[in-house]
Amino acid sequence: MNHIIIGIHGLANKPEPAILKKSWQNAILNGLDKNANMQCTANNFNFHSVYWANKMHKKPDAEYDKYQDCTDKPQRYNDGWIDIIRQTAFNIGGKALDFLKEFNMNNIADFVLSKTLKDLSRYYTNKEEQKVLRTLLKDIIIKKQDKKIVLVAHSMGSIIAYDVLRALGKEYPHFVIDHFITIGSPLGLPHVMHKILEENPNIKVLRTPSIVKNWTNFADKRDPVALDEHLADDYQANSNNVQVKDDLVLNEWVPNNGDTNIHHKSYGYLRTPEFSDIIKTFI
Repeated sequence: MNHIIIGIHGLANKPEPAILKKSWQNAILNGLDKNANMQCTANNFNFHSVYWANKMHKKPDAEYDKYQDCTDKPQRYNDGWIDIIRQTAFNIGGKALDFLKEFNMNNIADFVLSKTLKDLSRYYTNKEEQKVLRTLLKDIIIKKQDKKIVLVAHSMGSIIAYDVLRALGKEYPHFVIDHFITIGSPLGLPHVMHKILEENPNIKVLRTPSIVKNWTNFADKRDPVALDEHLADDYQANSNNVQVKDDLVLNEWVPNNGDTNIHHKSYGYLRTPEFSDIIKTFI
């Protein structure tokens, strides 16, 4: 095969590497089946999972949110969001209710940050660990440069990926990433953008990494980690005029381990119709 999908996970501890990899593959396959009527198997595409949770956590998560296929066809944002609005009696004028209160976004954001901020803080303060995490992704991209690459980065993984792609563009300007896909990304948060600029004092504005041919950012409006879902406002086009495209989706994954549903789970993003649209043209 002349293509490969590289996935890098996000914040917090994860199950064992093999379980996480299989769960990502199953979510992608489930989406292709439900959204594109493509009955594929893991043998239909190369997939490499960049696993870094073991660098920050002593043991894999034993009480992880187990993957389950969805039986119903996932809804597109344009269709499903209307249903959500109707169900909550929300209107544009805001007379019916306060959107943030309806989804309890303030409390949810506090919950997410208290649970996962340690990983992000360590990434920015421990330069040795930061280098280790970046090297995991950098090495596989270098190794697979003979293939067409789709890089899928979830949550904090999108921060690691962006940093790596910027650095690779300087070191290997001939490299190509066919499609950079960020899901549930915090790249629009002021703190994150400040850290990128702080590390690169010679740049004044943030841009699409130079080696990226396409960049799509998927976000659910209810996902507090992707609170600023419009990255195009913050990241300008690169020298090849490649601009990030923001695309809203509905992440309807429901946790089965008692976790609060924050519409942030990677599995939910990986089987949205909008995500499947990209993958089906790639494989």
